[in-house]
Amino acid sequence: MNPTLSIVSPMYNEAENIAEFVRQVHAAIDPLGLPAGGGGGGWELILINDGSKDASLSVATQLVASDPAVRVVSFSRNFGHEAASTAGLRYARGDAIVLIDSDLQDPPTVIPQMLAKWREGFQIVYGVRSKRNEETILKKITSWIFYRIMRKLAKIDLPKDTGDFRLMDRKVVDAFNALPERNRFVRGLICWTGFRTTGVPFIRAPRFAGKTKYNYVKLIKLAIDSLTGFTTAPLKLATWLGTFISSAAILWVFVVIYQYFFWRDALGNPYRPAGFTFLYIAILLLGGVQIFLIGLIGEYLARTYEQVQGRPLYIVDELINFHDTQAVGGANGQLLSRGNPIA
Repeated sequence: MNPTLSIVSPMYNEAENIAEFVRQVHAAIDPLGLPAGGGGGGWELILINDGSKDASLSVATQLVASDPAVRVVSFSRNFGHEAASTAGLRYARGDAIVLIDSDLQDPPTVIPQMLAKWREGFQIVYGVRSKRNEETILKKITSWIFYRIMRKLAKIDLPKDTGDFRLMDRKVVDAFNALPERNRFVRGLICWTGFRTTGVPFIRAPRFAGKTKYNYVKLIKLAIDSLTGFTTAPLKLATWLGTFISSAAILWVFVVIYQYFFWRDALGNPYRPAGFTFLYIAILLLGGVQIFLIGLIGEYLARTYEQVQGRPLYIVDELINFHDTQAVGGANGQLLSRGNPIA
């Protein structure tokens, strides 16, 4: 029998946080009366080690020895947060699955509220960040802009001020696991599946320990992946931009013709527009637009190339405390533990 609840948590260099995270998860789940260990009607905690370079795997392994609820999926190298989240959802067996980061910015105490909403019939229950402690103004502004652009351009109803922290019904996770994309924006793909949704507000806390692994370069890459994965609006920009520039150029021609025939200076001499200045501006403008659009098309082409390559989204090096063969990697994962490759 499947467990009632699976909690999936990616971790990358989180050795200082893991023990406290597991303790807080127990403090939130144990009062619910669900047996630990992933058996029928119980709950399990799946930690995804995304190629950590610190002692994260060692700490997680020690926890497994004394905690039947904890399971560990360890990658052969770092494949990224989206790949780790995808792997965790493929290994999770629960009727309800919670995706939560292990840095304790998303509080495990919210999970019982999510479970209550799930039992009311909601299939996706996402955490809504009502307040963000210790986030920079720049981060808050860029997040605000990103979510509103996505809601305007993308063909998904992405909830504002949410992250990956959410609970999903088994049907939602099965639908997510069937999606073949390589460049993944997990929260966007989950929203794309549809189903009945609601939100639970919470205050986003500062990290318990350590530094965030998501710098602005990674955030920009995630934003590009999300936009190119869910909308072709940037490509349509070429048509609109080309139309605008062509219309402006035609209008400019009429203005110059009018100036040539009808404008006179104070001495009555005909006006002769200077050519080189306008020519330089036109060349720079059109050259910049062309380079921008070529780069834009290149972003989509690169994603098509990666998709056609068909490489696994991640490679699992080791499974700890998995005593069955259910959910061993999925369509885009590969297990290389003990020399037994499973595609």
